[in-house]
Amino acid sequence: MALPNKPMGELPAIDNPEIVEHDVDVLIVGGGMAACGAAFEIKKWAGDDLKITLVDKASMERSGAVAQGLSAINTYIGENPIEDYVKMVRNDLMGVVREDLIYDCGRHVDESVKLFEEWGLPVWKKDADGENLDGSKPAPTLREGGTPVRTGKWQIMINGESYKCIVAEPAKTALGEDNCLERIFIVKMLLDKNKANQVAGAVGFSTRENKVHVFRCRAALVACGGAVNIFRPRSTGEGKGRAWYPVWNAGSTYTMCGQVGATMTMMENRFTPARFKDGYGPVGAWFLLFKAKVANGLGDFYAMGDAAKEELQKFMPYGASAVTPTCLRNHLMVREFIEGRGPIYMATDVALNAFLDERREAGMDEKSLKKFWKHLESEAWEDFLDMSVGQAGLWAGANIEPEKVGSEIMPTEPYLLGSHSGCCGIWTSGPDEDWVPSVDGSRAHQYKWGYNRMTTVDGLFTAGDGVGASGHKFSSGAHAEGRIVAKQLVKFCRDNDFTPELKQSAQELADEIYAPVKLYNQHVGASTAANVNPNYCKPAGIMMRLMKATDEYGAGVATYYMTSGKLLGICMDLLQLLREDAEKMAAGDLHELMRAWENYHRIWCVEMHIRHIQFREESRYPGFYYRSDFPNVDDENWKCFVNSTFNPETQEWLCEKVECLNIVETDPWL
Repeated sequence: MALPNKPMGELPAIDNPEIVEHDVDVLIVGGGMAACGAAFEIKKWAGDDLKITLVDKASMERSGAVAQGLSAINTYIGENPIEDYVKMVRNDLMGVVREDLIYDCGRHVDESVKLFEEWGLPVWKKDADGENLDGSKPAPTLREGGTPVRTGKWQIMINGESYKCIVAEPAKTALGEDNCLERIFIVKMLLDKNKANQVAGAVGFSTRENKVHVFRCRAALVACGGAVNIFRPRSTGEGKGRAWYPVWNAGSTYTMCGQVGATMTMMENRFTPARFKDGYGPVGAWFLLFKAKVANGLGDFYAMGDAAKEELQKFMPYGASAVTPTCLRNHLMVREFIEGRGPIYMATDVALNAFLDERREAGMDEKSLKKFWKHLESEAWEDFLDMSVGQAGLWAGANIEPEKVGSEIMPTEPYLLGSHSGCCGIWTSGPDEDWVPSVDGSRAHQYKWGYNRMTTVDGLFTAGDGVGASGHKFSSGAHAEGRIVAKQLVKFCRDNDFTPELKQSAQELADEIYAPVKLYNQHVGASTAANVNPNYCKPAGIMMRLMKATDEYGAGVATYYMTSGKLLGICMDLLQLLREDAEKMAAGDLHELMRAWENYHRIWCVEMHIRHIQFREESRYPGFYYRSDFPNVDDENWKCFVNSTFNPETQEWLCEKVECLNIVETDPWL
């Protein structure tokens, strides 16, 4: 949320910022894992004749979803068949995924993980006796055949507090630090003046100086993560800014690509993670490494009983699969709340003491038991200290000792993303190989059109959270996808020789970017309080209105994620009013200018999300959202992609169904 203009020390914004123009061949927008993957890989293929520039809103060492660190890498194929990875993703996302993109990511992801370890990331290994080495003791590397400590079929444990720093350094080195521009917020992608449907550049502004940066490019990668703070969070007051997903992600990837005509896919999908309440601490390691279970307020392990099995049978075949999809696990939790059996607890005490009992039954002496307990306790706390320090602080502040008492968990507010357990994003071309479905006489669509991970706008690529219908990439898969795109960006430039020309002048673009500043400076004297003025509104108020609209009408926590056609219609009306009022947003300093443009992106992103939920007349993701007027999963009519395209010329939207094809056989998984 926007801070007051005074006396916080933010740099005042001026009416006429300096304009800096750049001519590059390839523009990489973003600094997270996908962008770092592209930056690391691209120079191997580009040579010295292509000018490549990366622009990051923050600083690459702590940018993106991995900024605070991680305790596990959630996608490492290892000894598993890639086909099983595809089946897992397909099952968890309720059957509607792009299997070509998932398989393609699966066959490249392990190389990224091996690179991480070679760059200095400590990966937990098992010793010859099968005991865990926590990253601090010597062991063979993954490339040398070392056995990682798995917490599940696809996850491996790491000491990851400095994960992003470790990955950013080789990316900067490979691309050259002079080619990595930081603290510049790109807010609009730009089409070519002469060549239809061709990306030609981007415009943004410095968050540290009064400068507008205008880029002309022949190809671009947009990888700015997903969207947070689009729904009202559970935290209030001093904890208002606390969220599970990084607070600086404003849906910029989806908005900027959608605005220039890139087709979106599965934007109705959202991720509503179950996390430790209020601290948003991760639960994955507790479920997988420590084998913890969840209990309701009555002490019942509700997810294991016959009633749960009967409930899951309603969502065949997904509810009867070997592993219950994430949204359906949420559904069981929400059901407990609605039927009055909350709150829900992670039985951390039961899990940790079960480990102790196993060792005791195996004959471990008391001295060894104490040593083992200390190590186990350390691993439990490290899970948070690696990636969610706030959770550790909350436990300490609330006098909670997880080895003695269970901890409350709760589904959070919804997020939009395409790399975690969500799959919204942009419709992209798949790999140009024979096994990828393509257009034929019976289909009006195609899964590939020449360049892997290119959107429907020529020269505009995406990766990581940007690629739709292919979740469960996580950090390693996003990096691998960036590496994949790097080669395609070079290939596109080699195949397409043109000189980009923008439709607007640099001054016109600068005036548009700094419009909130001009509005503020023009009218600030009309009132004695800079934040209360009859001529403008501030970003903080706009964000509150957005969150209230989505929370109450768009299936937020206020309604236990329930909505309907009627409620969605009201939400769309409120968004229309909000877009009109957002034109009166004012910014007195660079911080507020950033918040203003984040709001523009969030409003656009939410509108796409609501349009898709309106169009899909079923509840494809129970536990993430429900439509009360279409409460069931309808495979007969809706086992398909929902795609939407905004026409920048006519300003009209088109939503349509697109066939979902299976490449990997289905029977063995269900």
